[in-house]
Amino acid sequence: MEIHPISQTGYNKLKEELAQLEKEAVELRKRVGEAREQGDLSENGEYIYGRQNLGFVEGRLGETRGKLNFSKPTDCTLAPLDKAAFGAVITLLNLDTQNKVTWQLLGPYDADLTDDSISILSPIGQAILDSRVGDKVTAVVPKGELHFEVLDIARSEFK
Repeated sequence: MEIHPISQTGYNKLKEELAQLEKEAVELRKRVGEAREQGDLSENGEYIYGRQNLGFVEGRLGETRGKLNFSKPTDCTLAPLDKAAFGAVITLLNLDTQNKVTWQLLGPYDADLTDDSISILSPIGQAILDSRVGDKVTAVVPKGELHFEVLDIARSEFK
């Protein structure tokens, strides 16, 4: 797997999620063990439900550990201002709709469009990466092409 940059804030969130999932897994293992001791497992709803939940939590544990292992925490406040790069806050003009949008360029493990951030691996993120103020870029997305002009590049206020 490839190593991806992640904001220090995103990295810390993943570590908190991992700690929470580990606590949940310990509790679920205990409950499943107690349910197993009750006997007939084929009709033991608590055991069946507990095993299903434990499987889900263990899957999330593996996924979260993988994200942490294959990410490199990067201080977003140090993003360069001369070109669009990881951690930078980019303001774009959508040339098709004339709407302005502002997104922070983040890695795939902490980008979230609902939080005004976009992954550097997404089609739009890849199109604007390394662009400069005044550049016009085209992003090829499933619905076709989107055309943007880079209006501003700023630093993030969080790491």
